[in-house]
Amino acid sequence: MPPPRSAPEPVRWHTLPEDEVTRRLGVDPRAGLSARDHAARLARHGPNALAHAPSKSLIAMLGDQLRDFMVLVLIAAAIVSGLVGELSDTLPIVVIVGLNATLGVVQERRAARALEALRELAAPSARVLRGGEVLVVATEELVPGDVVLLEAGNLVPADLRLVEVASLRIAEAALTGEADGVDKVTHALTGDDLPLGDRANLAFRGTLVTYGRAVGVAVATGAATEVGRIAGLLAAGDAPRTPLQRRLEHFGRRLAWAVLALCAALFVAGLARGEEPVRMFLTSVSLAVAAIPEALPAVVTIALALGARRMSAHGALVRRLPAVETLGSITTIGSDKTGTLTENRMQLEALHVAGRRWSAQEAPGEGEPWTELFRALALSNDVTFSAAGEAVGEPTEVALAAAALAHGHDRRELARRLPRVAELPFDAVRKRMATLHATADGAVVAYVKGAPEAVLPLCSSELAGALDRDTWQRSAEELAASGLRVLAIARRTLGATPEDVRDAEQELELLGLVGLVDPPRPGVAQAVAECRTAGVVPIMITGDHPITARAIARRIGIVEGEATVLTGPEVAALDDARLAARLEDARVFARVDPAQKHRIVSALQARGEIVAMTGDGVNDAPALERADIGVAMGRGGTDVAREAAHMVLTDDDFTTLVRAIREGRRIYDNVRKFIRYTMTSNTGEIVAVALAPAVGLPIALLPIHILWINLVTDGLPGLALAEEPAERDVMRRPPRSPTESVFAHGMWRHIVGFGALMGGVSLLAQALAATPGRASSLVFTVLCLAQLGHALAIRSERTSLFALGLRSNRTLTWVVAGSVGLQLATLYVPPFGAVFHTVPLTVGELALAFALASAVFIGVEFEKLALRKFAPEGRAARTRIRAAG
Repeated sequence: MPPPRSAPEPVRWHTLPEDEVTRRLGVDPRAGLSARDHAARLARHGPNALAHAPSKSLIAMLGDQLRDFMVLVLIAAAIVSGLVGELSDTLPIVVIVGLNATLGVVQERRAARALEALRELAAPSARVLRGGEVLVVATEELVPGDVVLLEAGNLVPADLRLVEVASLRIAEAALTGEADGVDKVTHALTGDDLPLGDRANLAFRGTLVTYGRAVGVAVATGAATEVGRIAGLLAAGDAPRTPLQRRLEHFGRRLAWAVLALCAALFVAGLARGEEPVRMFLTSVSLAVAAIPEALPAVVTIALALGARRMSAHGALVRRLPAVETLGSITTIGSDKTGTLTENRMQLEALHVAGRRWSAQEAPGEGEPWTELFRALALSNDVTFSAAGEAVGEPTEVALAAAALAHGHDRRELARRLPRVAELPFDAVRKRMATLHATADGAVVAYVKGAPEAVLPLCSSELAGALDRDTWQRSAEELAASGLRVLAIARRTLGATPEDVRDAEQELELLGLVGLVDPPRPGVAQAVAECRTAGVVPIMITGDHPITARAIARRIGIVEGEATVLTGPEVAALDDARLAARLEDARVFARVDPAQKHRIVSALQARGEIVAMTGDGVNDAPALERADIGVAMGRGGTDVAREAAHMVLTDDDFTTLVRAIREGRRIYDNVRKFIRYTMTSNTGEIVAVALAPAVGLPIALLPIHILWINLVTDGLPGLALAEEPAERDVMRRPPRSPTESVFAHGMWRHIVGFGALMGGVSLLAQALAATPGRASSLVFTVLCLAQLGHALAIRSERTSLFALGLRSNRTLTWVVAGSVGLQLATLYVPPFGAVFHTVPLTVGELALAFALASAVFIGVEFEKLALRKFAPEGRAARTRIRAAG
């Protein structure tokens, strides 16, 4: 992105009164800019973005691919070979190196586009007033003169001159270094050169609104902001490497030296055997280029970036790429209740009427006391309705009105027939509300609803019979114990409206009890069960009441029976050692404040847990930053929480987080598959070339053969493995340790063993060949086919390919089929045969090539069979998972 155009000479906005600011910027603060004004200003000032490192051009990417030392050596050697008369070898080698570089550019471009798409998805937004309407727009679209609305939790999107404030406080430590928040004002200040920290009527880009609300007019955007003035220092450089990338880079450097030493020894041994020096040099360098896995870190980037992009399509927006890698190691999820585990809306769950408990679905709705009860729910209610017919109001009252409507009692129609003539609003002392309504016969009916302890003492009878106050109280307690918010509903019929409305709350007739709940989200119980199966412990951390927290936790499977609930005051009373001990079995935390949430995260990490933590408020930011994976809410969360988080759930749904863990495990598995495939293939090539002289055979593979294998049968199938779906047991395994080597679980044995087998069958093919001339084509074909069969076999570490089927990864199937076709073309298409120095194989030789190559595929299938039947790791994993559950 080019840097924004230069701003005009700076104006001392803090010295100007509000009306002068808006006059100079040509904006009405009550309406904001028009669409036409905004478009013109955006064209003049450019986007509201800070300068960052420009994207690489295709030429630069190609240069990076060709700048590798070993590639340069190979090109130089090929040119020297051409100069001394071996032009037939030179041109194909140069072409294949060019194709390899092109493939590398495609990979890098693909990763860059995926990362750019993630950046666009993660772009912050701002609320602005334009054309008299409040809009949510991308921060980059702000222009000078935009009227911006701020509230607690927002990051200031541009430099603003404040024109309206309500108890506004902004933390400006990011800009000025001052730890204390700054109380903001609107009046003009004196002093042109006031320090930034003293310009109390300005809000600066990148600072945080910690309290209050405000309206401000953008006076500077992009490079013209105070932060933009130091954009050169803030410009983004290369993205930080993930831990896996750094480990693979370190491994690659060590392996490169080992391969170079081996190739040097091979070159010397070849000269000692009387091989042609130029060919031996080209062979040694080609083998080094093929065997050094310089693409591993790049492939990890591609896998992580594309995986993150796939997650974003399912509601999990990854803000920091290493988080994708960490997802597979998560052992504990600390989740908010409201809005994440539940739907963040109230609904009628149960009723106690006529001496028994009813579910909301089975309640009759007709006849007494049902008709009068649902009429009370509809009328003793302050819900209003939007133009679209949606109920608007306090969540409990919306739920009661919806329940009444579901049973045929429309509040709007009832309000016309029984107009409200007086009311006693709800207050925290009385814990109830009453509404009085005129009836058609001139009488007045009062409906009262409130906490059972506030309504039951006022009742003298019940509509369904004689009142037993103690029985009703026990019923209310039973409903509350099941996690419901309980209300008692009563009525009284009067001849006229009493002079003192409070008299209407005496001698009430009890209609029944209703219990409401914020219901669990669909799929949450299944997601919790999936977590437990995967060895991930879900815990609930909420500010809600302990009884409610336990009830919801029980419904979704976090706990069973009368599990212990640890409250915020109890957490505060524990020292770190005792808190760590309680975390052994505590799964529900209630009445917890954000500081205690941070402490719980730290205590879990001290126990060796890898923690994902959800949060949405300003005060949740420290806990999100502290967690191994901080997860912010996209709908209900604040800007600050999202900035502190590693991941944002755009739908605020716990099931999305569990799907992200599943995806993280899939991505890591696929990185391991790529490494397994590439390293085994490289080992096979080294064995086929390096051991040939040791067993008395000439080196059958030509330099162009090695490079072709590296391009076609090594590179393309390896990339297709990144598309592999998640394995069937991916969520039935324990979490991966973050310190675990990527080569763990026997990968080294596989690489060495099957690499040796791959090279061995190639040498066997050479020994069985009729002539040395035919041996080269046969070895070339066997090695290619063996690698392609290996790619199919390693799609799963334990499941047979016959169980997976070829259709479950169509990309790899087509790549393997295409690669086989290309390999056959090098044998049977005359121009290709001339380039690759091959001869057509007979039917018998081709059958021998397929038979020998299939030994690798069959060997891997037998390895997986043995793992399924005898590997103790599977039993240990199941034991650990049962313990986690």
